[in-house]
Amino acid sequence: MTLDQALAFALVGFTVAGFVWGRLPYDLIALLGLLAGVATGIVPIKSAFTGFADDVVVIVVAALLVSAAIARSGVVEDIMRPLMPHMKTVQRQVTILVAAVTVLAMFTKNVGALAMFMPVAGQVARKNGTSVSKLLMPMAFGSLIGGLVTLVGTSPNIIVSKIRQDVTGEPFRMFDYAPVGLGVVAAGFLFLAFASRLIPERRPGGSMADAFAMDAYTAEAEIPEGSAIAGRTVADLEAAADNDILVRTIIRERFRRLEPSPAMVVKANDLLLLGGEPDGIERAVARAGLRLTGDAAARRTDIESESVVEGVVTPQSPAIGSRIGKLALETAHGVSILAVSRADTQIEQRLSSVRLREGDVLVLKGTSETVPPALAALRILPLAERSIVLGRNRRSFIPLGVLACAMLLTAFGVVSAVAAFFAAAVILLLLRVMSMHEAYQTVEASVIVLLAALIPLSEAIQTTGGTDLIAGWLSALLHNLSPTLSLFMVTLLAMAVTPFLNNAATVLMLGPIAAGLAQRLGLSPDPFLMAVALGSACDFLTPIGHQCNTIVMAPGGYRFGDYWRLGLPLSVIVLVVGVPLIAFFWPVMP
Repeated sequence: MTLDQALAFALVGFTVAGFVWGRLPYDLIALLGLLAGVATGIVPIKSAFTGFADDVVVIVVAALLVSAAIARSGVVEDIMRPLMPHMKTVQRQVTILVAAVTVLAMFTKNVGALAMFMPVAGQVARKNGTSVSKLLMPMAFGSLIGGLVTLVGTSPNIIVSKIRQDVTGEPFRMFDYAPVGLGVVAAGFLFLAFASRLIPERRPGGSMADAFAMDAYTAEAEIPEGSAIAGRTVADLEAAADNDILVRTIIRERFRRLEPSPAMVVKANDLLLLGGEPDGIERAVARAGLRLTGDAAARRTDIESESVVEGVVTPQSPAIGSRIGKLALETAHGVSILAVSRADTQIEQRLSSVRLREGDVLVLKGTSETVPPALAALRILPLAERSIVLGRNRRSFIPLGVLACAMLLTAFGVVSAVAAFFAAAVILLLLRVMSMHEAYQTVEASVIVLLAALIPLSEAIQTTGGTDLIAGWLSALLHNLSPTLSLFMVTLLAMAVTPFLNNAATVLMLGPIAAGLAQRLGLSPDPFLMAVALGSACDFLTPIGHQCNTIVMAPGGYRFGDYWRLGLPLSVIVLVVGVPLIAFFWPVMP
């Protein structure tokens, strides 16, 4: 072992130890490792920051943006609507939700796919009295196995494709993973659909959203001419919002106030007082084609500058006792009030006639320039915990169409995956599906920094000859084993390491080693790279090995030790099903 190799191994070892220690953020540990690599000369300064321009980072960023655009479009909720009435039992809820997340994770980043369906799971749990802990963990695991099917489904597949290009000159293509991934998906889905009883029932922690009742807010909406809901019943309108709203009052011909009943027919130009949470009201506005009466100024707001906030009227507010209509908020402050919530009181009058009281909670809309001074002038305290969707109606199938085009162009080899998904992200931003500010919020900087810092570190192992050295040691240990058993051991090693690092770090370190091992054994590197991708993408034992496991921990109320109960048998299934499939579809003999 040379001095450079020893330094490279020590550097990686200290980085891994930092990940396991867990006292510092993963991205900071990776940056410290990169700094140490530059300081010792193991990582040349000219190569230290190439990771930020690597294709892997670009694809991950673009996939996250496309996933977020689809989530914001509301198309996922609209597609799931016909299935909601059939999700009465826990068994059906788990089966349908896991199937939906798994399928979507095949075509978008698995973290994005899971994030899109978590609000749906919350609705289903609330409506049927199900503990959401019974739903979220199977969905997280479903997103992991769904990501195995395509190149862009999970980060390990993207990184392994790059390693294969470095080794053989040809990357894995979009659906090269599908033969193995689909087999694992079929077996894993059958297990997850019937194994929810292995998950302990937990009580999630409370949040700001729990402090509001279903009909806490009152919003005022108009039925415009040509609306699809005109001529339909009140029950139809409430059903359009998945019955998450109440039609409290109908105002017809300006002065007639009607007490609504489920069978009452609503007409064009009717004014409706709607009660519900902001997301439920938003669904009613979007699906029924309504128009919020307080949103006139905001409709002229550019997507880049619009701002929707939730705030509470403080005792010092000069607006207390004033009617909302008399405040002339649009003229004086450039904001409008979309909805009002008042503790223990249902508002039964038009919003313009409501006199504000101390403690009223408002949904205000304006621009990033007008909202902060308006809040200060009116002494309204913003509530920052909840993300408000009311007044941000951007429902559209455009993001789904752009994603489909990117997938097809990549699948048929017209353009590379990095070019297709980069173009998809830019096109969606150009079409104003989301603002640049929202795009920056979507892309987690910690993930990007982690990947960009680890890429030069992993390359240092290769450039110093460390991968060949480790491959030699492994080949000595495995040379008496059959090729299939060698694949099994590589997959098991990747599975064992991932919970303590994360999937990206595991692939970056084990991928080149697995390729070198295959070459030393005189075997094809492809099945060994597939084994690394499979093992590193399937951490079902801890909440820290993959983001999908992490993001459901708090909402599901899970403890660290809950994951292995469902995850251990699923890991065994992946090994038993996945390794033979790799050997079958990717022959080990060159």
